[in-house]
Parts: sequence; C-alpha cells; structure tokens
Amino acid sequence: MGQDHVGILLNSSMYRGIPQRKTGQESISNYEKAARTNGFIPCFLRLGDIDTRKNYSIAYIRKGHDYARVSMPTPKVIHNRALYPELSAQRKIHSLAAQGTIIFNRNNRYGKDVIHRLLQENPSLSHCLPATVEAAPSSLSCMMAQYDDLILKPVRGSVGQGIMRLQRDCLGWGLTYPSKTKKAWITDRIDQAKLPAWLHRQIFDTPYLVQERIPLAEYDSSPLDLRVSVQRGALGAWGVTGMFLKVAPKNSFISNIAKGASVYPTQLLAKCFPSKLAADALCRVEALSLSIARYLSSRLPLLADLGMDIGLTQSGKPYFIECNGRDQRYGFRKAGLSEIWQDTYNKPMAFARYLYDNGILISSLI
Repeated sequence: MGQDHVGILLNSSMYRGIPQRKTGQESISNYEKAARTNGFIPCFLRLGDIDTRKNYSIAYIRKGHDYARVSMPTPKVIHNRALYPELSAQRKIHSLAAQGTIIFNRNNRYGKDVIHRLLQENPSLSHCLPATVEAAPSSLSCMMAQYDDLILKPVRGSVGQGIMRLQRDCLGWGLTYPSKTKKAWITDRIDQAKLPAWLHRQIFDTPYLVQERIPLAEYDSSPLDLRVSVQRGALGAWGVTGMFLKVAPKNSFISNIAKGASVYPTQLLAKCFPSKLAADALCRVEALSLSIARYLSSRLPLLADLGMDIGLTQSGKPYFIECNGRDQRYGFRKAGLSEIWQDTYNKPMAFARYLYDNGILISSLI
C-alpha cells in the first residue's frame, strides 16, 4: 500500500499540543497505530494551514520520536475530528471537497433537534424516540400536562451542560438544575401555571428541547444508559465497534462522563437484568444503533463515526437519546476496554483506506 498519507483534521488548540503530546482525550498514538495498520502515514492538520488554491497543507508528521511541521500536498482523504461552525470554515471545507478531497464526518455537530426530526420521519425508528418538542412556554405546558417527568436540554449542548429536569410528585412540580457556584443540583418547587421568569428567559435565549424522560434501568439505584460506537470500516459498511455502560453519579439524573458518571463493561447489565434479558437487550441496542446510523447516513452526507447514547427501560426496550459526531471514545479506556478503544481509531482509518483505494465519489456514499 506504500507511503500514502491520510489527514486528521483537528481544532487549533488540540493541534498545538501535538509536539508535547498534550491533546486532551484525543489519542495521537492510537491514530499512529491505526494509520500504520492500514498502510498510511497520518498527517495532523488544522483548517487554517490548508491552502485550497495550491492544494498544499502544513501538517504535523512524526519524524522519529518527534513531530515536525512539513509542507505537503493536501491528503486525498481526511477524517474530520474538529468543530468548525463558522460559515467561512464551512465554505473552505466545501471548497476542498469540490477539488476532490474526500472529508468524512465533514459536519460532526448536528443539533439534537435536527437528528430527532430526521429520525421521527422514519416509522421504523420513531417508536424508539422519547416524545420531544422544541421548548417554548406553550409546548412546555403541554408536555407537563402529558408527562410527569421531563428533561430540558440545549439543542446544541454537549457533555451534559445546561440540562434540567422537571418532575411531578405528590407535592407538585420540582425543577432541578445545576448550581452555578458548586458541583451540585438545586431543586425548586414551581407552579405549573406560572413557570419561573428565568426559565422562560433561558429557553428564549438558548434553543432547548423538552423531552419525555424515559424510566431508565438502574444500577445501585442510579440510572444508566449505553454509549455505542457505530463506525464505518474497511468495506464501507456500518458496524458496532463496541459499547459500554454509563451510570449516573448518586443523586444525579444524567450519565455524562464529564459530569461524573462511572463507566463499566456491558457485563454489568447482568446485575441489572436477568441474564437472558440482558443479552437480548444488548442485541436490540446493537440493532437499533445500526439502523439509526444507516438511516442518518442516507440523509446526512459523509457520516462515518458516531457515538450514540441508548437508554434501556427495565423491560429491556432501547430508546435513542442522542448521538455525537465527534465521540471522544476515552470511555472505553476508562471501562478497561483498551482493545476496543484502539479499534475505535482503527475503524475510521480502515474506512479512509477504503475511500482512498476505491476512489469513492462523495455522491455515492449513503
């Protein structure tokens, strides 16, 4: 396969940390191994160093034990691991694609409302979605009339930021939200007929979704869900690379790792369900995750690498919660699943090899 080059597009802050190996949760060494396995030399890029007129880029490439910035032809295939929401950046990425560079996972931050709306349009998937509407005073009141437990989450939030819970009990409604001064939750009693003014301002200033809270299965009295890595590999087909459990911290209702959730291999499900039900539930989670990935990739261009959060009810029914187009993957390492962690880097590089060798047209990638 020779000395072919593959690009990995990073944000500037992560890119600057490459010489000191300070790249946060992104493992440059895993990329190096995965690229070599697939016959590539990895080139770490940032968008500002790509010259679309000359088709040249400045990239970090490993030279011995160190990384050097070199000028080189822009790689034929690039895996996007960066967030570039600016319109000028999107234009540049589209310009690269128009010139023949294949950039997969080109957009890796779709709003939760966009993903939910697309899935809602598919009858075979809509039954696995919690009831969800865009937040407004009228829609919030309507959802409160139908459900006793609701989640409010920002359309474009990540790592659990800004999430709130509305729950009705024998005393009425309680609104739970994060403290601004310490790592704790605050619960206020509220009047359904007169929601707090600050909540109205929040959902007016920041687009929010209101979502039925699924009664999730629990471990040690804490709710859990599964992170499922769904990726394209050597033959271009979607597959589940691996999954692990996320268990919310005590007295919390969210299971984001960045908010203190614990992670475990899926074998822990046997302590939450009868063994046969646990095995069946995992099969259903895998089937649902693959169906969602295949459908989304038929509607959104060049998807190839998704981290999905799938909830399970106590009966073992899976529900789609959300998906991340830039899955951080380190949860596999924290769960002691080092081989799967490495494989989450290998699969995108295998897909890059498939694209590189087959000269796949962007329009044919569905």
